[in-house]
Amino acid sequence: MKAFSILASVSFCLHMVNSIDPALDSEWEAWQEEFGNPSREAHPLQRREIWEQNYRAIEDHNSRYAEGQEAYEMAMNQFGDLTAEEFVGSVGILLVPENMRKRTPPSALLGEGKLPAFETFEDVEEEWTSTQEMQNGICGSCWAYSATGALEAQWKKKTGQLIPLSKQQLIDCTAGIKGCTGGWASLAYDYIIHNEGIQAEATYPYAMREQPCAADKTKVVATVGSWKFLPIGSEQALEDGLVTIGPVAISIDTTRPSFQFYRRGIYYDPECSVWKQTHSMLLTGFGTEGSEQYWTIRNSWGPWWGEDGYVRLAKNRNRHCGISQYGVLPFV
Repeated sequence: MKAFSILASVSFCLHMVNSIDPALDSEWEAWQEEFGNPSREAHPLQRREIWEQNYRAIEDHNSRYAEGQEAYEMAMNQFGDLTAEEFVGSVGILLVPENMRKRTPPSALLGEGKLPAFETFEDVEEEWTSTQEMQNGICGSCWAYSATGALEAQWKKKTGQLIPLSKQQLIDCTAGIKGCTGGWASLAYDYIIHNEGIQAEATYPYAMREQPCAADKTKVVATVGSWKFLPIGSEQALEDGLVTIGPVAISIDTTRPSFQFYRRGIYYDPECSVWKQTHSMLLTGFGTEGSEQYWTIRNSWGPWWGEDGYVRLAKNRNRHCGISQYGVLPFV
């Protein structure tokens, strides 16, 4: 049995070596220098094979993009040596909007048609800024990034100050949250209300891992008065909330490999699910390019992904990727 196991291992390694394309050596080395992750170096041949598969998929997609068959471009990035399953497991969240809605009292739902409307988004676009996108790394803390991003914008609107707020405090201290393995913006706001505020990033910095709660109420810099869900499934309500109130914490389906390697353009993948919300992001704007409408959304994967950390997602195309299934706004 032991001899068979050794032979099987040798056979597997030979297969891996034979599947490696030497013509991609320089590209692989350049990628390793920029993005190599020591925690994944235990199986270099396996990582190289995954990277090559992703590299070729990106090349195939971009060939179609160059011919006008695709609306967006893809590019290699820090997720290059991850399978689609590994990618989702490392950056996604566990989110079931319908279950969350059942826990929400009717007073927490922001009714459609009750918001005063501006004539154009540009009238208020400059107000809806928040601190620069960061990289949540190996910690699935996207929910904390979207929650603090929306609150930062509201606090700037109220005080004129743009203060980076602590994602780590939410990860460590929010009850009912799974920390680095998933969470909900609504529960983050519940925590901030209960705690009577949240600290700045400067006094409770991001650690990329779960830690014991070390909140200090004497260092609070922002508070939340209440929060509301936007009506589920309504892109118009999403637009109204964004224009009249500010950036919205949202969640969408990011399980498609096309999203993993999105680079630029208006993202539309017909296989993207309306019902599978796996990643939380911050909705910051919308616009039109030619005849195509899009949402502008800030991610937390760093400037190497997308359009300097942002994605333009197809707008008014049947709630693409579940864009309007889970929208939350904080009020200060």
